[in-house]
Amino acid sequence: MNRIALFVGGLLLVLLGLKSILFVVDQREVAVIYALGEIKEVIQEPGLNWKLPPPLQNVVFLDRRIQTMDSPETRPIFTAEKKSLVIDWLIKWRITDPRQFILNNGADMRSLETRLSPIVHAAFNEEVTKRTVGDVLSGGRDKVMQDVRGRLTDEGKSFGIEILDVRIKRVDFVANITDSIYSRMRSERQQVANQLRATGGAEGEKIRADADRQREVIVAEAYRDAQKIQGEGDAKASATFAEAFGRDPQFAQFYRSLGAYRASFRNKSDVMVVDSGSEFFKAMRGSPTPAPAPAAKR
Repeated sequence: MNRIALFVGGLLLVLLGLKSILFVVDQREVAVIYALGEIKEVIQEPGLNWKLPPPLQNVVFLDRRIQTMDSPETRPIFTAEKKSLVIDWLIKWRITDPRQFILNNGADMRSLETRLSPIVHAAFNEEVTKRTVGDVLSGGRDKVMQDVRGRLTDEGKSFGIEILDVRIKRVDFVANITDSIYSRMRSERQQVANQLRATGGAEGEKIRADADRQREVIVAEAYRDAQKIQGEGDAKASATFAEAFGRDPQFAQFYRSLGAYRASFRNKSDVMVVDSGSEFFKAMRGSPTPAPAPAAKR
C-alpha cells in the first residue's frame, strides 16, 4: 500500500515537473521565454517546446493574428476651411517583432492601443487639416487613409507591429455645426417651397382670370346670338301675324282680346268687374265686335 502511494506521489511530482518545463505553442500564438526578466528566446513555430522551471524561466504568449483597433474617442479635427469634423476610424495591425513589441508595450495588448491611439489621431489631424470638407467626404477620402497609413508605418515598426489597413468609418460635423447645417437646409427648402407656392398661386390666378375672360366673351357672344335669333323670330312672328290678321281681321281682333284676357288674369285669384255690355266682355259672350269693312280697291 505504501509503495502504491509512493508511486502515485512520484508520478504526480513528475507530471508537475513536466508541466513546469513543457508548453505547447499554438499556430495562432507566439511564445516568448523570459530568463530572469530578460527575453531569452522567441518561438514562432507551433509545437511542443520546453524551458527551465520557474523562476528560472517563464513563458508569455502573444496573439499573432490580425487585430482591430477602433477610435476610442471622437475629438474634433479642423479642415483647411476651419470646419470642425468628427472622424471615427479603425486600423488593422498584427505583431511582427515580438521582442520589440514587449520592450515597448509589455505583453498587454491594451497597453499598445492606449499608446497608439493618440498617434493615429495625430496622423489623421495632420492629413485632414490639409484638405477641405469636400475632399474628406468624397474623392479625397481614400487618399487620406493611404497617407495616414504611410505615416503610421514607421511608428508601427517602433512598436513591433505592422499596420495593415486604415479605414474611416464615419465622418460627421460636430453637434452645433450639424444643427446649423440642418437649420440652413430647412431654411433653403422652405424658401424654395414658398417660391414654388407663390409661382403656383400666380399661375392659378392667371388661369382663373383667363377662364373668367373667356367665360365673359362666350356669354356675351351667346347673348348677342340669342338676341339676334330672338329679333329674327320676333320679326318673322310679326310678319306672320300681320299676314294672318290681314286675311281675317275678325280673327285678329279675337286674338288681341285673348291676349288682353291673358294679361289681365295672370293669377287664379285675380278678379275683374266689368260691364257686360263693354267691348272687352263681348268676346267672352261669343259676340265679338264686327270688323270694319275693308277699304275699296281703286
